[in-house]
Amino acid sequence: MDSPVSRREFVGALGVGATAASLPGLAAVEAAGERSTIKIVGLSCSPRKGKTTAQGIAICLEAAKAVDPQRIETELIDLADLDIPAYVVAKVPLKAGHRDDFPQVAETLADPKLAGIIVGSPVYFGNMTALCKAFLDRCAIFRAKAFALSGKVGGALAVGGVRNGGQELVVQSILHALMCHEMLIVGDGRPTGHWGATLWNNGTDDISQDEFGVATAKNLGRRVAEVALARFAPGSTF
Repeated sequence: MDSPVSRREFVGALGVGATAASLPGLAAVEAAGERSTIKIVGLSCSPRKGKTTAQGIAICLEAAKAVDPQRIETELIDLADLDIPAYVVAKVPLKAGHRDDFPQVAETLADPKLAGIIVGSPVYFGNMTALCKAFLDRCAIFRAKAFALSGKVGGALAVGGVRNGGQELVVQSILHALMCHEMLIVGDGRPTGHWGATLWNNGTDDISQDEFGVATAKNLGRRVAEVALARFAPGSTF
C-alpha cells in the first residue's frame, strides 16, 4: 500500500539534499514492505505558536496514540515559526532574502510510516489562515509526485472565537484540499459524528473548558487512528 514514489525520490525532488543513508531506518522499512508501526502527524496552522489550535491538535494526537500505543507514533508540527511562501508552488523562484521551511515539513510527510494527517487552523473571516492555505498549496508537490498522499487518512480541526464561528466552514475547506490528494477523509466519528473537530476559544486561550469541542477533537484523533490502523498496520483487528 506504499506510494510508488519512495521517500528518497521525493526528498530528492524537493532539493532537501537527504539520501537514504541519512534517513534513519528508511532502507529497513522499505525492504520490509510492511509497517509494524504507523505514524500520524498533526499540523497546527495558526500563526500563534502553542495556542489553541496547537492545543486542539495535541488532544487529537493523544487520543490517536491511545488507540494502540505500541503501534502508533504521533508528531505535532507547529507551523507558527516557519516560513512557507505560497508563491513557490507557481514555480516562481524563491525571492532573495526569503526563507523556505516547507521542505523540512514535506520530509516528515514523506516518511514511509505516515498513515494519517490532521490539519488544524483557527477561523479567520470564515476561512482558514493564510499559513494553512500556503501549506496546503505547497503540498501540491505530493500530488505531482504520483499522488504520494493517496490512501493516507486525513482529518481537519478548526478553532473559532465563538461557538458557531465558522469552524465547519474551515474544516470543510481543509478537507476539500485533502480530497484532491485522494486521501481517505474521516470526521470526528461517534457519538458526535460530523465533519471534524470544532473548538471554541472563549478569549482565554484555554480550550479545556469547551467540553463539546474537546470531545470532537478526541473523537477525530481516535477515528483517524482506527482507520489508519485498518489500512496500514499488519494484523489490525479494526
